[in-house]
Amino acid sequence: MVLVFLLLVSISFIGISQGQLQVGFYSNTCPDTESIVSGVVRNAAQSNTNIPPVLLRLHFHDCFVEGCDGSILIENGPNAERHAFSHQGVGGFEVIDQAKAQLEATCPGVVSCADIVALAARDAIALANGPSYEVPTGRRDGRVSDVSLADNMPDVSNSIQQLKAKFLQKGLSEKDLVVLSAAHTIGTTACFFMTKRLYNFSPGGGTDPAINANFLPQLQSVCPQNGDVNVRLPIDQGSEQTFDKQILDNIRNGFAVLESDARLYDDETTRSVVDSYFGSLDPIFVSSFEADFVESIVKMGQLGVKTESEGEIRRVCTAFN
Repeated sequence: MVLVFLLLVSISFIGISQGQLQVGFYSNTCPDTESIVSGVVRNAAQSNTNIPPVLLRLHFHDCFVEGCDGSILIENGPNAERHAFSHQGVGGFEVIDQAKAQLEATCPGVVSCADIVALAARDAIALANGPSYEVPTGRRDGRVSDVSLADNMPDVSNSIQQLKAKFLQKGLSEKDLVVLSAAHTIGTTACFFMTKRLYNFSPGGGTDPAINANFLPQLQSVCPQNGDVNVRLPIDQGSEQTFDKQILDNIRNGFAVLESDARLYDDETTRSVVDSYFGSLDPIFVSSFEADFVESIVKMGQLGVKTESEGEIRRVCTAFN
């Protein structure tokens, strides 16, 4: 945990020196910002245990399109970004709206929706027994939301080369790809995303050979061919409600659920990152997954941010001012 703190201190100072984001941005203008957001997230999670992975996914999808600017929150018709095919299943909007309403009642016109998304993701991770960390804030909300802008999102059926390229375009490394993909340690997926991998894997059709032979019958029983594609299953078998590195061990052993997670073990560079979290009897020589995840998610949270005159502070998160 000390290492996690030190990483965040250094990252925070980088943000300050660039005149961008900083930890405690609202300490004078709306000092209760973080406690208000965490309270809303905690209450939502008490009534719906799926809220932590949903909010974490919302943060990722927001940042990968137009940067971390709340563009995914806009609801202004069928061409709004949130209706993109690549965003199907993304949720948590009502939690962000609740937090925004409380913040507007306390500090009107001060806290951006983009910052609420980033803070809510951090609080969600903590609720799943993941690492606690400081979130640099000061984002402004974007003024663009277009369904076509989400066309290049990472996809479960992408090859490892495509995944690496999409992350590189955002300034994220192969290590970032691995540890951010490991956010799948919490949450579920639908059989819709499993059909190709189980029954029509290309080239040649059939089943993805990367699936462990002992695991395949279990997946096929949950997601039978021509069955209900809306049935959901845990992405991290054996540890689906706890934020930990179990999913990376599953990937190593052929127990990955999502095709994109399995592909992380196809490439020498990403495979070495996965393996770096295991294997040594001396913990000094094993990488800290929690510290690396914190570094990567804070880095992701600074993608394409709008500050000062580049954006606005929306009155409601679903509409431009």
